[in-house]
Amino acid sequence: MKILLVEDELEMQKSIVHFLELEKFNVEVANDFEIAFEKIQLYEYDCILLDITLPNGNGLDLIQSIKKVRPKTGIIVISAKNSLDDKIDGLNLGADDYLPKPFYLPELNARIKALIRRNTFDGVDIITINEITIYSEERKVLIHNLTINLTAKEFDLLIYFIANKNRVIQKSALVEHLWGDNADQFDNFDFIYNHVKNLRKKLIAAGSSDYIQSLYGIGYTFKTEL
Repeated sequence: MKILLVEDELEMQKSIVHFLELEKFNVEVANDFEIAFEKIQLYEYDCILLDITLPNGNGLDLIQSIKKVRPKTGIIVISAKNSLDDKIDGLNLGADDYLPKPFYLPELNARIKALIRRNTFDGVDIITINEITIYSEERKVLIHNLTINLTAKEFDLLIYFIANKNRVIQKSALVEHLWGDNADQFDNFDFIYNHVKNLRKKLIAAGSSDYIQSLYGIGYTFKTEL
């Protein structure tokens, strides 16, 4: 899942990024209001971690911008400003949660996962699509109750496909979601074909229906309505 961390304190920023990357999140960073605003306009995130006090602007104003262009994106305010008014203002503007500094990183991790489950999979830890069962916390996938081995990218692809089932997904959206800022380094997105091909091959070999459909020149769809 793709996270945007809007935080100007470098030590805290590094600590959060390191921890969340160990938890298999794809984390991008914005150090100030302007960078955060630009990223929000250009890219889509599963969750945004947002400090209120930022160089060049106020995090509360960013919440309004997020809700205008990315209304489904989850927002967790992380701030040392622990007044009741700040908390109420953030939640009233559309933030989903508020975690005052200092906090334990495992608690932040739990809040992020709970928010993503609520927004994407109706709050459940176990995701079931016909013969496919996914234990999101354990990053385990079963087909007809038998475990299949997926790479980290294949697992993230499957989750993204299921979260967007029966929709057209462009190659660029897949690359941006799974590689974040690094997506800009690629001359083309043809390499995503191999990742999708390998995931599709493993699912079919395990007895799954062929849900992943290629759309020539566009991208893919995970079609459960066969």
